[in-house]
Amino acid sequence: MDSQVNQDRSAEREVSSLPEAGTGASMPAAPTAAAVKTPASAARPPRPTGPILETRVDPPVNKLRRRIVWASIAGFLTTCFLMFLRFFLPRSILEPSSVFRIGSPTDYALGVDTKWQQQYRIWVTKTSDRLFVIYARCTHLGCTPDWKASENKFKCPCHGSGYDSEGIAFEGPAPRPMDRAHVELDAEGLIVVDVSRLYDWPKGATNRFEEPGAYIPL
Repeated sequence: MDSQVNQDRSAEREVSSLPEAGTGASMPAAPTAAAVKTPASAARPPRPTGPILETRVDPPVNKLRRRIVWASIAGFLTTCFLMFLRFFLPRSILEPSSVFRIGSPTDYALGVDTKWQQQYRIWVTKTSDRLFVIYARCTHLGCTPDWKASENKFKCPCHGSGYDSEGIAFEGPAPRPMDRAHVELDAEGLIVVDVSRLYDWPKGATNRFEEPGAYIPL
């Protein structure tokens, strides 16, 4: 019985030796903010997580369109540059010489030869006693007539003027015969034609087709 009482008393002494709450007894201090080091990552606010954007591959059609646009721009600028340069370059028109040779009189048969029409705009006509060159220009409005071998005449396609094989007008609005170019033989016997010197036969005026230089006698 006494031992039980002694144990109860020792237990009371141990309980009384413990510090009571609210007293000035020393308690382990809580760690302060300065003592606790917060990680840098914990101090930053979390980044918002949005949708992930995927890079789309440019279709080949768009690449082709861009190339066409850039090529068009480059072509336009190049054209403008060339036009700018052309503005400062001298303008010259290359025309065939008004004096040229067309071969020997023996190279031509009787009648009308049209082989020089495209190059020199002339016809070579050879008769039994002379050779002359007709300047292929209608005396009405300046069109180039066509030689109609089946009809043995020149016919203007513009207004229907008609000329015989010697260039004499006989129908249509043409007021006079077609002009003839100056012809002569050089030292080698070749025919030299000068279309800058023309012989005409105005209506009611002097016939210049009989002047020297208007034909070559055969």
